[in-house]
Amino acid sequence: MDTHTDTTQRFLHDDFDLGARHADGSVDIPRMREGGLGAIFFAVWIKGTITGPEAVKRALAQIAAIGRQVARHRNDLAPAITASDIGRARAAGKIAVLTAVEGGHMMNGDLDVLREFASLGVSYMTLTHTQNTDWADASTAKPSHDGLSDFGKRAIREMNRLGMIADVSHISDKALSDVLEVSEAPVLASHSSCQALCQTPRNLSDTMIKALAARDGVMQINFHMGFLSQKFRDAEKAQPELGKQIEAEAVKRCGENDACQILESDKIVRGFVAEGKLPRVDWTLILDHIDHAVKVAGIDHVGIGSDFDGAEMPYGMEDAACLPRITDGLLRRGYSEAGIEKILSGNALRLMQDVEARAKSRKGNIA
Repeated sequence: MDTHTDTTQRFLHDDFDLGARHADGSVDIPRMREGGLGAIFFAVWIKGTITGPEAVKRALAQIAAIGRQVARHRNDLAPAITASDIGRARAAGKIAVLTAVEGGHMMNGDLDVLREFASLGVSYMTLTHTQNTDWADASTAKPSHDGLSDFGKRAIREMNRLGMIADVSHISDKALSDVLEVSEAPVLASHSSCQALCQTPRNLSDTMIKALAARDGVMQINFHMGFLSQKFRDAEKAQPELGKQIEAEAVKRCGENDACQILESDKIVRGFVAEGKLPRVDWTLILDHIDHAVKVAGIDHVGIGSDFDGAEMPYGMEDAACLPRITDGLLRRGYSEAGIEKILSGNALRLMQDVEARAKSRKGNIA
């Protein structure tokens, strides 16, 4: 079960067919099957600078695009919202497809839009992306709300009522603390790694990992090279011109096509690695982050949220077909089969069940 992928951007261009095996990108049905991926969250994403009604419009278009892919490939895919839906899809031999909204700016400060997202099957919402929203601070922006605003706290309570998971990846430490204080349900870090191993604001500190676990939350390890490797992160910071080159070249090759820009950025980064400008990052660092998170939080609070098709993947974990390496690597490190099952899906499923159960008990109490 992968709780965060950005393949959705590809659904908007060139009649992308999820059922065909592609030579680029990381996710399609053949490679999901090959990798044993039984449930996947497709993220709805737009830049944080796009706000207002236009942001809502684009979010709804992406939700619809996910639905079209599921309908097109109904023999392989099944729409899912709940943990029970995932179980039914598995029993039918299908891959469960879930929807996430990556960035609270897409609800345009309107709880009715949040409710519409829920009615359309959105299972979780990431509260910010890289910019602050009008009601929550991002980890990569200057704080403007000291965490969550009063409206932000109302939004969390409404998500609890709706049974929508609050995703704390991308938000500031103070915002995360506020979420944990307000939320009656456990929360998810859908795609974050460990700050102790790679110092970036996007990763979670041990303090935040412990706090998340104390409230029965789960953190899902992100595969992005810049979140796994301190050497890679240091090289990026020491050569800021490389980031500008990557962005400029990706735009030159792709124009305004976000999906293309992401895929081309990965190719450009790999070119810099081949030239020795950036260090090679091996997939086994994913195991190091899992190890650390388990040590800090316990085996019941760790999973995987790859960021496939949204970031630069480490060598050896280029696509969904590579996922069995994680199982094999964990076995080699001495994890039990029961523990591995928790990491691969059990912990996230348990969190979903908990959020759903709490929502049923709160029906009618609108925030």
